[in-house]
Amino acid sequence: MKNVHDDVLTVVGNTPLVRLNSVTKGLESTLYAKLEMLNPGGSVKDRIAMKIIEDAEKSGALKPGGTIVEATSGNTGAGLAMAAAIKGYKCIFVLPDKQSEEKRATLRAYGAKVVVTPTNVEPEDPRSYYSVSRRLADETPNAFYANQYHNPSNPETHYLTSGPELYDQLDGNIDVFIAGVGTGGTISGIGKYLKEKNPDVKIIGVDPVGSIYYDYFYTKKMTEAFSYVLEGIGEDFLPSTMDFTYVDEVIRVNDRECFQMTRRVSSEEGIFVGGSCGAAVAGALKYLRKVDRKGLRAVVLLPDSGSRYLSKIYNDKWMEENGFVGPSTGLGTVSDLRSTFSDPITLPPSTTVPAAIEVMRQHAISQLPVMDGDKIVGLIHERTLLESALTSSTPAERVGTLADANYCTVDPDTEVSVLADLLRRYRVALVMQDQKLKGVLTRIDIIDHIAKTST
Repeated sequence: MKNVHDDVLTVVGNTPLVRLNSVTKGLESTLYAKLEMLNPGGSVKDRIAMKIIEDAEKSGALKPGGTIVEATSGNTGAGLAMAAAIKGYKCIFVLPDKQSEEKRATLRAYGAKVVVTPTNVEPEDPRSYYSVSRRLADETPNAFYANQYHNPSNPETHYLTSGPELYDQLDGNIDVFIAGVGTGGTISGIGKYLKEKNPDVKIIGVDPVGSIYYDYFYTKKMTEAFSYVLEGIGEDFLPSTMDFTYVDEVIRVNDRECFQMTRRVSSEEGIFVGGSCGAAVAGALKYLRKVDRKGLRAVVLLPDSGSRYLSKIYNDKWMEENGFVGPSTGLGTVSDLRSTFSDPITLPPSTTVPAAIEVMRQHAISQLPVMDGDKIVGLIHERTLLESALTSSTPAERVGTLADANYCTVDPDTEVSVLADLLRRYRVALVMQDQKLKGVLTRIDIIDHIAKTST
């Protein structure tokens, strides 16, 4: 007998690589897609689900007849539920309400209980899906909390399986690996393995606008996250399963381009993909256009199938109602918005409030980055300085103690449309290139750019 298995769990892994040919037109590089939606549970998360359960069984954390509890965007839950159905465990999964109905229905089909929580709340909020899942794990007898965001079995799975598998498929001839960043387990585990095999391999993360990863990678500061529609990648906190040691660059994408690319991959490449796949491909193409060369081999990981997004991304009415249909703005990139950046005016953390006020007065500006060498401490605003000058009992208070994180970071290749999305939430965008601050942008810069391009 050939290709016959005792149960569905032994089918997980060994997913194929397929070259992308249509969406990559114009590139000399070769981009392969790793089709993780072909795992039996429908996503890359089947891999970690198996190991999380196996490791918990070995340690005694998961006992016979136990209940698996997890906070999930849907795919990890499906993998856990698939394994639980075979092994005889019960499941309770907590999902944020932005996840598609198809994902909820899939979990229920496996026999799991599904609890839905609000999306737009802080991770520490008792209503968040992180908090609710922890509470349910504490309250449920004989429960095991899978905790994919802090479970070392997550990245270890990819280090032991996905990384070697990918390396062998290309006989070690891989220059770039690109993946969306969610829990961070996939990119950290695969990145670690590939870097050990060849330190020159570039590992590229893809992060949606609204998530904290992009800003944290470039500034090492935790900025404020905000809601976005894309499911499956991005976070509003830093999981311990995310290890930036193995990441060379992070590319930012927005909902619109992710969903449009999702549809293109399905209609042009014949691969029925989910939204995080569209995000990964959109990010991969952005990166490859910067480094394109003949002979370069890149792999982008496609996490899941489009079957879980029929009511959203593949629904024309939903796409139109949410403004995701139609051409892009055509406003270009940050480098088009301002072709050259002079060295920005900054303040060291030791600057006193009166001295900072004087610098702002001299240059007629209302905010300044506070820098400790090349490290961003935060942003200081005229309002903050005024309040300090009026109320502080210490006239010589230092700006380093007053700087806040009400800013985002972009690079010269960031689309103006993405910058506009960010500046709806943040006061200021800091332009970073090669880990150095190159400029400061505000909403008025976009207004000026639009005025110039429309005349």
